[in-house]
Amino acid sequence: MGILALTQNQTSIEPVRPGASARKAKAAVFDFDGTISVIRSGWIDVMTPMMADVLLSLKSGESEEDLLTLIREMVWRTTGKETIYQMMDFATMVTERGGTPLDPREYKKMYLDRLWVKIVDRIEDLKQQRVAPAYYMVPGALQLIESLKERGLKMYLASGTDEIFMREEARLLGVTPFFDGGVYGAQDDLSSFSKKILIQRIISTTGVRGDEIVGFGDGYVEIEEVKLVGGVTVGVASQEPACQSVDEWKRQRLIGVGADYIVPNFLEHERLVDLLFSA
Repeated sequence: MGILALTQNQTSIEPVRPGASARKAKAAVFDFDGTISVIRSGWIDVMTPMMADVLLSLKSGESEEDLLTLIREMVWRTTGKETIYQMMDFATMVTERGGTPLDPREYKKMYLDRLWVKIVDRIEDLKQQRVAPAYYMVPGALQLIESLKERGLKMYLASGTDEIFMREEARLLGVTPFFDGGVYGAQDDLSSFSKKILIQRIISTTGVRGDEIVGFGDGYVEIEEVKLVGGVTVGVASQEPACQSVDEWKRQRLIGVGADYIVPNFLEHERLVDLLFSA
């Protein structure tokens, strides 16, 4: 059936902090991969084995299972950041085990080359219109975006994926027009963009206060950064690619960095909007 089975399974919204309200929100910040798009679903299963193969070759005495655990924890801490940061941390792991690491940009290229093999057919599906965009989206995401747009929120889309790629993927999914605040991704110049920089820019240039921002994401970074400025957050803890149930590992970590609500998808977008804006 492809990457998604868009069935109306039982879903749930977990209010981690019941009553957390975004009724004063003027801006919404969305992560892209895993929050709206599942085009890159499975990226962790590409990145972690690549890193494990390198570390195992160093014969540090650690088991493959132990190394995979360390790698997953590192990847989680940097999920939402630009991909290069994961590769920089990985290079440090190589050094710590007596290896001579490649330039992090080389590791990034290795990873992206492998990921492209996994997702190229999905990109072609969309380009050739063999499937509807919803097939590669978290269920209910478009309806939620439309609802927030109708409420008059300024919409921002931000990703740790290179901007040149995520802009094209957002276009293929048809979501770009909703994000009047802009579509942002990773840059070669690391000082020019991050989710933290974007949020600070929103506050400093638009007059929107931190507590007037609502954030949606499946990663550590976007949830933490919105919470740090006083905003309300929805953590997307999906078991990808079907996005029909909660991934407990993601759930625990999203709660740990301050998610106010946990969802597996946005099929209950009307109820979620009520919880966010009616309190």
